[in-house]
Amino acid sequence: MAKRKAVVSTKECVACGCCMKVCPRGAITVPRGVFAEINRDLCVGCGLCAKECPASVITLEVAE
Repeated sequence: MAKRKAVVSTKECVACGCCMKVCPRGAITVPRGVFAEINRDLCVGCGLCAKECPASVITLEVAE
């Protein structure tokens, strides 16, 4: 099974922080309240952030 990582569409992110609150690894931050950023080293690809995102701007992609 390929490993997945979360990816944020930064142009569409509304910086609400919902994804950050549900991330079990603390891999998501919202610096300066502009958009969410995901630390790919900490992300385990669980998908909780994508499910929680009210703007539907987080997707899971196969990690390279």
